[in-house]
Amino acid sequence: MIYLKTKDEIKIMHEAGKIAAAAMAEVAKNIRPGVKTSTLDQIVESKIRSLGAESSFKKVKGYKHSICTTPNNWVVHGLPGDYTLAQGDILGVDLGAYYKGFHSDMAHTFAVGKISKEAKKFLSTGETALNKAIKKVKVGGRVGDISNIIQNIVEGAGYSVVRELVGHGVGRDLHEDPLVPGVGKDGGGEEIKEGMVLAVEIIYNRGLYQVQLLSDGWSISTRDGLISGLFERTVAPTKKGPLVLTLMPA
Repeated sequence: MIYLKTKDEIKIMHEAGKIAAAAMAEVAKNIRPGVKTSTLDQIVESKIRSLGAESSFKKVKGYKHSICTTPNNWVVHGLPGDYTLAQGDILGVDLGAYYKGFHSDMAHTFAVGKISKEAKKFLSTGETALNKAIKKVKVGGRVGDISNIIQNIVEGAGYSVVRELVGHGVGRDLHEDPLVPGVGKDGGGEEIKEGMVLAVEIIYNRGLYQVQLLSDGWSISTRDGLISGLFERTVAPTKKGPLVLTLMPA
C-alpha cells in the first residue's frame, strides 16, 4: 500500500533529509586514504545525534551500524568495519536519518584520492542518471518514467543496472511502496502523486548486473568482481516539480 504524506509530514521529512545530507557532508570531508569505514560510521552517528535525530539504519532489525559502506566491487549493505580506504578506491556510503517519526534515505559513491579515468567516467554516469531521474519525479508521471531514464543512461554508457535491488517509497518506514526499479518503460508502473516520497536509487555495475550475498549475511557484491556504484536521494513530487529532501550541500 502507498501512503501519501501531508504537507506537514513532508516538512518533517525535509528536516530528516537535511540531517542526512549534513551527515553525508561530514563523510565527504573524511574520505581519504587511511581512513577506516568504522570511523566513517562513528562520524555519521555523532552528526545525526547532534542534530536531534537517530540513524534510520539502526531501526532495521539486526543492523547495528549507522551507515552501509561498499568499497569497489561491493554493491549495497556493506558492514562498516576494519576496511581501510586506499588510494584509487571508490566507496559507496548509504545512510538515513529518523526524525520525529519519519525516515530519510540517501547514498553517494565517492572517489578515494586519485582514481582512474574509467572510474571517473563510471561515477559521472551514475550522478548523471540520478539527476535526470530526479527530474522525472513529477506529479502525474509514472514510476516507469524514472526507471526508463536510469536504464537508458546507465546502459547507454556501457554499464548494467542491478535488477534485484531497487528504489522505494520512504516515510514512517524506511522502505515503503512503491518500488522504483532501475529498469522499465516510460508510462509504466504506479502513477506519481503529490504526497508520495520516493527514494530514487541508481544501483549499477561496471560489468554484469548479477550480484551475490557475502558470508556476513548483509553485504552484496558484484558476481564478476568489477566495480559497482550507488547514488540515492529522497525526493517528493510537488505541483512545482521535484523537491529533493536530501540535497547535498554545494
